[in-house]
Amino acid sequence: MTTKLSLANLEQVKKTAGVPSYRRSALTAGIVHFGVGNFHRAHQAVYLDALFNAGRDHDWAVVGAGVLPSDETMRVKLESQDFLTTVVEQDNNRTGAHVTGVMIGYLKPGDVAATVAQLADPAIRIVSLTITEGGYFIDPASGVFDATHPAIAADGADPENPKTVFGLIVAGLKARRAKGVAPFTVMSCDNIPGNGEVTHAAVCGLARLSDPSFAEWIDANVAFPNGMVDRITPATGPREIAIVEADYGIEDQWPVFCEEFKQWVLEDKFPLGRPALETVGVQFVPEVAPYEHMKIRILNGGHAAIAYPAALLDIHFVHEAMEDADIRAFLAKLEREEIIPVVPPVPGNDLDDYFKLIERRFSNTKIGDTIPRLAQDGSNRQPKFILPSTADRLRRGEDVIGLSLVSALWCRYFAGTSDSGKNIVFNDASADRLHAAAVKAKDDPAAFLALSDIFGEVAASELFRRRFAKALRTLWKKGTRTTLRLYLDDRLAD
Repeated sequence: MTTKLSLANLEQVKKTAGVPSYRRSALTAGIVHFGVGNFHRAHQAVYLDALFNAGRDHDWAVVGAGVLPSDETMRVKLESQDFLTTVVEQDNNRTGAHVTGVMIGYLKPGDVAATVAQLADPAIRIVSLTITEGGYFIDPASGVFDATHPAIAADGADPENPKTVFGLIVAGLKARRAKGVAPFTVMSCDNIPGNGEVTHAAVCGLARLSDPSFAEWIDANVAFPNGMVDRITPATGPREIAIVEADYGIEDQWPVFCEEFKQWVLEDKFPLGRPALETVGVQFVPEVAPYEHMKIRILNGGHAAIAYPAALLDIHFVHEAMEDADIRAFLAKLEREEIIPVVPPVPGNDLDDYFKLIERRFSNTKIGDTIPRLAQDGSNRQPKFILPSTADRLRRGEDVIGLSLVSALWCRYFAGTSDSGKNIVFNDASADRLHAAAVKAKDDPAAFLALSDIFGEVAASELFRRRFAKALRTLWKKGTRTTLRLYLDDRLAD
C-alpha cells in the first residue's frame, strides 16, 4: 500500500522517510526560483530544508517560476502534492529518503503579470536560477552574451511582454524601481564559470536593448554573486518513481534521486540579506573562481570525457562506464596528464585528492546516473567543460592528445551510431548541424572543426587539428576500444 505525498499525509509518510519538522503554514516567501528541476530540488532546496528544520529563517521559502512547457508540467505535478518532494540520497553504503517542503507556491509559466508582481514584492530578496548551461544565451566560441538571439531580440523589442527568464527579471527589477523597492539579488546556480558575471551580462545586455539607462542602473545597483554548485542528480523516470513506491511506500509524481555528497560555494554579495546557509554547510568565500575551475574542469570535464566512449560502447549507466577498465583508465590518464595540470590551485584542496573523490562519486552504483544524461547538450557543455582546458594547454605550448580524443569521440558519437551499429538518440538543440558535420568529418575531419561558434580559437591550432584528425580516423578505422587502448599505451599520436 502506498501513500500519496501531501501535507495531509506526512504523518503516514514519516514512517518510512524523514519529513519537515517545521510547519509549512509558518513559512513566507523570500526567494523566487526559475528552473524547478531535479538539481534545484536536490541542492538549494535541500540546504534550505535543513536550515528550516533547524528552526532558522522561515521567511526564506521558495516560490517556483519558469517559462518552458516542461515548467508547467512540473508545476502541475508538484501542486498536486502540495509542492513537496521526496529526495532519495544514495551512496554505495547508505540510502535514505526525506521530504522537503521549502516551496510554497509555483507561478504559472506564461503569466507575466503574476510573475512580475511576485518579483516586485519587497519580501522577495533573492531571485535564483537553474536554467542549464544552455539557458544563458552565450555565444559558445566567444563566451559573450548573444544579444542577437531571436528570443532575446524579441524581449528587447517588447519588454512589456517578456518570454525569457531574463526578460522577466528585467521587468521585475523595473517594477521594483518604480515602487521604490530595493532590487533583489540575482543568484545563478548553474555550472558555468563566473555564473554571476554571466547572469549579470545577460540581464544588463537584454535591458540595454530597450532602455540603456536602466541597464546602467542594473549594473550599478543589482548584485550577481558567483557560486559553485555540485551534486550528481540524475533524471527522474519510471524507475525512480517505482523505487520510491516500492521502498518507501510513497506516491510521488516526481521524486529526486541524488548522491549523498553535495557542495555549494558562494560569494557573500546579498545587499538585502540572505538565509544563514553557512550553518548548514554552504561555504562563503571572497573568490569563487578557483573552486569553479576545479569542479567544472575536473568533474564536469570528466563527465564529458567518459560520456561519448561509453555511448559508443553501448554502456548505459555511469557506474558501468567506471567499471570498464579502458574507460576508467582513459579518464585517469586524461585528468592527471592534461586537465589537472592546467587547473589553478584551490585554497585548502589537493587536486589529486579531489579527482580521487570524483572517481568514487562516478562509481556510485546506487545512484543510477546515465550516459545519455551526460551526453546531452554537448554543444553547450563541450565549450564550457572541455575546450577551455584544450585552449589553456595550447597557449602554454603543451600537447592535447587526450583532449583532442575527447573532441573526436564527441564527433564520432554525432555520426549517429555506436560501434555496434545501434542508432544514437541525440538530445541537443544543435543536433541537426552537429550530425551533418560529423557525417562529413568521417572523410574530412576539418568539417567538424568548422563549427566555429563551438571550437573558436582552438580550431585554428594546427596541433589540435592534427591530433583531432588522427583520433577521429582511428576511431572510424579501429573502433572506440582499440583507440582508447592506443591512447593509454601512448601510441595514438602521429
